[in-house]
Amino acid sequence: QVQLVESGGGLVQPGGSLRLSCAASGFTLDDYAIGWFRQAPGKEREGVSCISSSDGRSYYADTLSGRFTISKDNAKNTVWLQIDSLEPEDTAVYYCAAHGGDWDCRYLTSYDYWGQGAQVTVSS
Repeated sequence: QVQLVESGGGLVQPGGSLRLSCAASGFTLDDYAIGWFRQAPGKEREGVSCISSSDGRSYYADTLSGRFTISKDNAKNTVWLQIDSLEPEDTAVYYCAAHGGDWDCRYLTSYDYWGQGAQVTVSS
């Protein structure tokens, strides 16, 4: 069964850090471009970061500061999103997604598989 499962969300105080995990099963992440997205209440889903399957490079949304770090461990078939200096504006449901093939993730407009999402709430 093909599946992406996010974990690591929760309630965090402003200024804190969080690391979200995205574990894949039923397929090998090494062959897929990976993306992290988020959707805040009342807002559209936005891309946060991605890793290309073509060359392994990672990218981040221009609108976001350098507080996000994406990483992947092919042996563990897992992708992580580290978020530092969390702000209330980071409150959202965070999703990971995977798309098969040889892709520069910056140009992907759709993904094959999506996780169920992890809630991140930043509040004091």
